[in-house]
Amino acid sequence: MRVVIAEDNVLLSSGLELLLTAKGFEVVAITEDAPGFAAAVAEHRPDVTIVDVRLPPTFRDEGIHAAIRARRLHPGLPVLVLSQYVEQQYAGELISDGRGGVGYLLKDRVGRVSQFTDALRRVAAGETVMDPEVIGQLLTRPAHDPIVALTPREREVLALMAEGQDNTTIADRLVITDNAVHKHIGHIFAKLGLSPADSGHRRVLAVLSYLSRH
Repeated sequence: MRVVIAEDNVLLSSGLELLLTAKGFEVVAITEDAPGFAAAVAEHRPDVTIVDVRLPPTFRDEGIHAAIRARRLHPGLPVLVLSQYVEQQYAGELISDGRGGVGYLLKDRVGRVSQFTDALRRVAAGETVMDPEVIGQLLTRPAHDPIVALTPREREVLALMAEGQDNTTIADRLVITDNAVHKHIGHIFAKLGLSPADSGHRRVLAVLSYLSRH
């Protein structure tokens, strides 16, 4: 599996390269800024990319902007954002473009190598992989937002859906029945005005598409 990395921290990018190579990935390019990332994606057409949110020259949101632009030019390009920060506005835009193959992990919360490589493979396969902390911040909405109509249990189900969990896993995590999960999901979509589709990562994208709206 061919990987392009956009990370300005040399120690971190070198560490990622060694880690991924040892796990059978092929790192075809490492770039330190947005233009370099765009050029590497165009040249190598990687199977998956890893992008930091903040890149030179301003260290604000160049990385996630570059990821959004790259997915517009190369629809469906798998992108795993690996950052210390949650950039709410652009994270929502990246995640909700409807194509899948997106992840957002926080550097300080990746506790195991296997957790990271599994997330990378899932993103490459077209899934959506989200850190629960990222989901929590995306779920923080103004008081007038319709999401406040959700019950506490529905918010828990929604957060687990956004992590990419299936109904059985949600039922196990919340210690409720599969039928109860199905009903909660139906209520969530109804309250948010979304289609009650109940399969795969598309439902996650539908929820996050709503959450990313202003």
